[in-house]
Amino acid sequence: MLHYLGRFFGLPIVGSEHAANVDKLLMLLHLLMLVLFIGWGAYFIYTLWRFRQRRHPRADYIGAKTHASTYVEVSVALAEMVLLFALAVPFWARAVDKFPDEKESTVIRVVGRQFNWTARYPGADGKFGASRLELVSADNPLGLDKNDPAGKDDLVTASDGMAAPVGKPVIV
Repeated sequence: MLHYLGRFFGLPIVGSEHAANVDKLLMLLHLLMLVLFIGWGAYFIYTLWRFRQRRHPRADYIGAKTHASTYVEVSVALAEMVLLFALAVPFWARAVDKFPDEKESTVIRVVGRQFNWTARYPGADGKFGASRLELVSADNPLGLDKNDPAGKDDLVTASDGMAAPVGKPVIV
């Protein structure tokens, strides 16, 4: 069932341990938004019908005499918050519960830029070279220290995407 809904929503193939839960959360939130859209749409149509000009030819400048609409709005907002937290907090607790060990993972440092990502991988020694803010320039956007021996074998890719081994935890 979840697989077919994922196809309907245009979600990619599950590629990580947490992807199925993320997809489930996404689908539940979209279904919640659909229910809210239908509910608010029905309420809008009801108010158009209820307060149409033929039924009320003269304007009433006093307005609502009760606070029922305020109570409904606050109730809906509270229900949305409860549902969001009821879905998101348990998911987040499960996701951070099993954070992988750095020694057993592929570690990638990623810098988001305006139109691409720059990924930096440690070299064969498994250590990242130093980077310093004062070294950042047009030809060295990551501020890599070219004199650091640990950084001589680091691999930096831009716009090529990221690569990671299958079946091994990744820390980005």
